[in-house]
Parts: sequence; C-alpha cells; structure tokens
Amino acid sequence: METDFIAWLVSRLPADQRLEVPPGDDAAVLRPPAHRRTVVTVDMLMEGTDFVLGPDCSARAIGHKALAVSLSDLAAMGARPEAAVVAVALPRHGGDTLGREIEVGIEALAAEHGVTLAGGDTNAWDGPLVISTTAIGSVRPGAAWRRDGARAGDVLVVTGAFGGSLLGRHLAVVPRVREAIFIAEHFAVHAAIDCSDGLSLDLSRMMAASGTCGVVRLADVPIHADARRRAARDGGTALDHALGDGEDFELILAMPPEAASALVAAAGTAPLDLPITMIGTVAAGTGLVAEAPDGGRSPLEPRGYVHAFDS
Repeated sequence: METDFIAWLVSRLPADQRLEVPPGDDAAVLRPPAHRRTVVTVDMLMEGTDFVLGPDCSARAIGHKALAVSLSDLAAMGARPEAAVVAVALPRHGGDTLGREIEVGIEALAAEHGVTLAGGDTNAWDGPLVISTTAIGSVRPGAAWRRDGARAGDVLVVTGAFGGSLLGRHLAVVPRVREAIFIAEHFAVHAAIDCSDGLSLDLSRMMAASGTCGVVRLADVPIHADARRRAARDGGTALDHALGDGEDFELILAMPPEAASALVAAAGTAPLDLPITMIGTVAAGTGLVAEAPDGGRSPLEPRGYVHAFDS
C-alpha cells in the first residue's frame, strides 16, 4: 500500500539542515545557501524508452540513473547539488518492491554527492514505470555556466570518452559533479553543456545558442572502448558512435585557450582523475565543421537522439 511505502521511505531519509520543513508534509521547505542562486532541473525516464527492466537493468540501477541524469544537468551549469524531489508512477503489480529498490539506488547516489532528498510523489497505475527527478543546486551569483557564451577563438574541451553507452554505461551514469565544481572554481569557462543526446548534437546546440561554429578535429575525439565494440558488432565506425550515440553524460566546455591548456594539464589528478581532451575550436559562423587529419574541412551533420512527436 502507498501509505506503508511512504512511511518506509520517510523513515530512511536523514535529517538535513538545508530542510526547514522535512519530507512528510505537503511540501518541503528548503533553506537556500546564503549568497548563492538556485539552479533547478527536471528529467523524466520512461520504461520502454529510457530503460528496459530485466536481468541487465535492475530497479536499483534505474533509481541511480534517474538522479544521475539530473545531477549531470547541474554539473553542466557548474552548480553544486543541494536537494532533489522524485515522483514515480509505479505499476500496480510489484510496485512496492520496485519502488523500494529504486529508492535504494537514489539514496546511494544522493549520499555520494551530498544531496538531501526533500520529498516527492507516488502513484500506481496499469502502465509502465515512469520516474521524474527534480534536482536543485546552487551557484554563486552570475557564475552559472550557460550554453550561449562560446566565443570565436575558444577551445572545445571534453571530459571522458564517447560512444557505445548502450552497452551498459547508460545505466551506470557518472555525473561529473565534483569535476564541474572544481573546474568552475579554478578555470575560466565561457560555455558548457552535458552530453546526453550525442556529442555532435549537443555540441551543435551549444554552438546554436552561442551563435558560433564548432570546428571538431575528428582525430582528437576521445572514443570509448564501448564504441569500438559496438562498431565491431554493427559494421559502423567507432567515430560515428562517439559522435552520435549519446547517453555519455560527459561535459562539453568552450574555454579560453590558456584555460583549456591548463585544465588538460591538470587532468589525471584528483578531483580531475579522468581524461580531459581538447577536440577543436570555436569559430565565427554557424553549425559544425569536421576537420580531418589532413586538415581538410567539411560540414558535420549533428547526430543523436531526439524524441519524436506526432502532429
């Protein structure tokens, strides 16, 4: 029953000074950090579209991903996570067990990143599992990263590697929260976005918002081993997978050249214990341009995942 599930859930949530009114009331009351702005993002995951429950996709993994994708959005703003609220539509059959496992996955990631779970909503229905997470973060006034700040002459920098996420990384999302906070504190960033739908597609969105052109050096794109495995299976190329698969949840940054070089030099040491790569530059114009190893240039068509709607 919903009443028992909610009582169990509320009993698990630790007290947190950021909550003036804790979970269990009609709404939580959050104490915003002093001298900081509030950053809010929401994501919805649906069974059959974003995941398929089964032996390779546990409810706990879904809970992890549901919070992780929203934390990745906060990372893309250079924001510090503070709180989250979660709403779930649970299938009537087995919904209680499913809901408890989802909560365990959410709790573990929330604890890892200092996120207080402030509440949410539960429903039961005859449809598939749906979970929506709203994450709340904070950032210094005027310091939030945005998509629209890239300038001609900037360098394009990415964290991690790309492609092949559907072999399992799309569930084990690692939001680059700590890395983003450190970068924001120590390096100049003109624009940022996280890679949820595809490296080329998300980069094109940042360029469109900024009114600039992204020049991508194809030989420098960091390709994940999973992209090579997918290419071996389907006859495509690992580069195509890296440019278009999506669900990588890495950061794409536009930075002044000096800052980009300093950031890349700092890679490999905590808290930047991951590859950081310069993959191109920002130029005047619009769209994306691919630069081949021989220096030749051609238009780069953005590729990635886009939800389709009927009229």
